[in-house]
Amino acid sequence: MFYFQLVIMAGTVLLAYYFEYTDTFPVHVQGFFCFDKTFSKPYPGPEDESKAPPVLVYSLVTAIPTVLILIGELMRFFNKSAATQERTIVSADCCFFSPLLRRIVRFLGVYSFGLFTTTIFANAGQVVTGNQTPHFLSACRPNYTALGCQSPVQYITERRACTGNPYLIAHARRSFPSKDSALSMYSAIYTVMYVTNVFHTKGTRLTKPTLCLTALSLAVLVGVVRVSEYRNHWSDVLAGYLTGGSIAAFLVTCVINNFQQTRRPAVVPLPLRPLPPQATLSMPAVTLPRVESPLEKLSGLQARRGPYTEIT
Repeated sequence: MFYFQLVIMAGTVLLAYYFEYTDTFPVHVQGFFCFDKTFSKPYPGPEDESKAPPVLVYSLVTAIPTVLILIGELMRFFNKSAATQERTIVSADCCFFSPLLRRIVRFLGVYSFGLFTTTIFANAGQVVTGNQTPHFLSACRPNYTALGCQSPVQYITERRACTGNPYLIAHARRSFPSKDSALSMYSAIYTVMYVTNVFHTKGTRLTKPTLCLTALSLAVLVGVVRVSEYRNHWSDVLAGYLTGGSIAAFLVTCVINNFQQTRRPAVVPLPLRPLPPQATLSMPAVTLPRVESPLEKLSGLQARRGPYTEIT
């Protein structure tokens, strides 16, 4: 079962890589209306010049849940008494496997799987729909004269309508849903559900809502920055929120049981049936003659005469 999970994880990583860094899945090319103001916003510049660059977003998405899970599991482990510590045997020939390490690997492994799954869903939506960003026409630079644009209601479907940088044009066709918003909301929902279900120690009445609100605020802030810089529409951001939040809620609820320990049913041992004598002895049973002792004969005679004897 463990190796099967490794195969699934490796396949998810490879699929996310092909969506992100290769042209294996071409983007659907949509047309546009002449002089469409919806896609005529100024070009905001490269992604690295954003107020929320991908490097910062991906770093926070990876670091915040990892640190909180490590802190939460260490607090949970050391606050338990030695009598209530669980032990899980890996194999009959090995020692006990630490429950602390098992929970950390499990929760972080599921979180990593969800990150790549969210990336796949976001990239798949962008490739299939091909929706343009608000600055699409600024990157496309269409020659309206050559295209014969006479009115704003004229729809252009020609693939060679753009004269700008092909890389910028291809990136400007991937707007729905917003991948950064999806990853941010996935990380926030996963973190909020972990903090809510695991942090039960004293003095966390204000710590829990503070951490939860901080994570959600950062996710919302990423979406606001994407819209304000004309990198995505509001619909793209909301779709990204829905995608990331749904994946996080599904994994926490259905896969890792709200971060609670899965209780296995107690195994009742079956009663052992006694084996017949033929099965327990290697030699067949032999009946031996009974020898009566002299004491048994004397006690039998006294019993027949009675307690008193006649004196003559």
